[in-house]
Parts: sequence; C-alpha cells; structure tokens
Amino acid sequence: MPDPKYAIEVRDLRKTYAATGKMQEKQALKGISLQIPTGSIFGLLGPNGAGKSTFINILAGLVKKTSGTAEIWGLDIDAHPRQSRAAIGVVNQEVVADPFFTPFEMLELMAGFYGVPKAERRSVEILTALGLADKKDAYVRQLSGGMKRRLMVAKALVHNPPVLILDEPTAGVDVELRRLMWDYVRELHANGTTVILTTHYLEEAEELCDTIAIVNHGEIIACEPTSKLLSRLDYKTLIITPREPITAIPAELAMHEPKLRPDGTLAITFKTAETGIGRLLEKVRAAGISIADLSTKSPDLEDVFIALTSDKVA
Repeated sequence: MPDPKYAIEVRDLRKTYAATGKMQEKQALKGISLQIPTGSIFGLLGPNGAGKSTFINILAGLVKKTSGTAEIWGLDIDAHPRQSRAAIGVVNQEVVADPFFTPFEMLELMAGFYGVPKAERRSVEILTALGLADKKDAYVRQLSGGMKRRLMVAKALVHNPPVLILDEPTAGVDVELRRLMWDYVRELHANGTTVILTTHYLEEAEELCDTIAIVNHGEIIACEPTSKLLSRLDYKTLIITPREPITAIPAELAMHEPKLRPDGTLAITFKTAETGIGRLLEKVRAAGISIADLSTKSPDLEDVFIALTSDKVA
C-alpha cells in the first residue's frame, strides 16, 4: 500500500475535562482540525496550557477525546486503536524508566510489547545512534538526565514507527546533546519518518520545521509553512553603529521611536511597506549621525509567536 497523504489528520477534535472538586470544567481543545503531511517535520507550538499535550495524549491513547475524529497513518483511532497507535512513537516530556533496567533491556522489552521479532530488533543500532552504546548495560538510575531523555527517544523507535512525536524532547538537555539528538532526527526524517515536534526552543522549530501550527487556548491560530509564518510581521529593524557616540535621540528621528542600546548602537524598527531603508538613512544623515556600520534584522519565529499568542491577539 502506498503511504497516506497525511501522517496525522484530525477534524474538529475537542476535549473537555469535567469539573472535579474545586476545579471548573475546562475545554482543553476547542475543535482543532489539522492535516500533517506525510514526510514533513511539523512544529506544534504554543504556551503552557495551550492544549499541545492533550492533543498528543489523545493520539497516544492516554486521553479520551470528547468529540471529533483523528486518524494516524490513515487509520481511525477509534475504529483501529491498536494499529493506529502502533504507527506512532511518542516521546513525552516526562522521563519514565525503570531504574533497575539497563537501556538494552528496556528497548528489548518495549520491542516485545510491540511484537517485534527478535531477528528484527534494532536495540543496539538505536542506542548507538543516540550516543548510548557505551551505557547499554548500565542501570538506568546511573544515567544522567540528558542520557535518560535520549533513552526516551530510543524507546519510541523500537517498532520503527512511520510517525514520531517529540514532546519537548530537549528540555534540560545541554547544547551538545541537543545537536546530537537533532542530527538523528534529521537522519530519521531523511529516511522517511514524519516528525511532529513541540518545543519551547523557538530557534529549533525555526531551523527544523517546514510547517508550524501555533495553538493557543485550545485553538489553532496559525498553521503555515515556516517561511510564510515568518513573513507575517511586516517590519524590520535597522541597527546603526555611529562613528561618534551619541547620548540622545535626535529630534529628526523621534517619530520612528528609535532605541539607543547599551552598546552604543541605534535601533530603528520600521514597517517595510511604509518606509524604505534609503529614506531612513537620509534622515539619519540629516540628524548629523555619521555611520560606521549598519545591519538589518528581520522578525524571527519568537517575534511571530509572541505577537500571535499575546492576550491582545488571543
């Protein structure tokens, strides 16, 4: 059978948690619809409490949806619960591992749960790829936090799922280990695995994801190719390094509300559709500022994220 067009497809997915004790009824998901293309690296971003983990836990079978439909690899999660969930590997935020098992034993046990024949198991291969080969026979309790995080990724891969969901996989992991993990994710993606990523490291999403959805208050407020999402904010910042130090903002530039930075540079943010860099530079020179160097900065994903999820927008 050919691969489905969408690795994950959900329609009007809703989840309401009933009131309990002092807790009021809460709508965690308010009718989410998403189509995640097969073969993509898809980013799912949003502030804490936005509904990301509820969405993932519904797909993983850990939370029961209130209404709506969800398909994983073309299989409805209600009609085909075992087959659909066998098509995904989920790396949750929490580290769940028996401290008295070794990494190798854990992977062999998980492979057994998924019915992977011994001849087809790749425990050593997966541990090696994630930099854990030399720890395969150590007890899990002896591993560092970063190693345990990588072990969670390894557990999710034992049955060779076509879809991998990574929920904050690099939280608490140092830069070197983070790079190692992302190199392996890229390798998996190159070999055909569809990757869904949630992360608080926005630079990671910007670097890795081809499409990004932003969820806030249980609703999708944006879902676009990363490049298109970054173009949403129609402004740039012109950063000028004066030849001579300036101590006050010249009156000629006051209307642009420039900022004098601690390092002595002058930052002027402007709407690209309204003001050209040439006109700004003319005003800078008219103000008597001699330019030693200049650069421009375009909005990054963090700027877009803040703009879309701020209370003003939400």
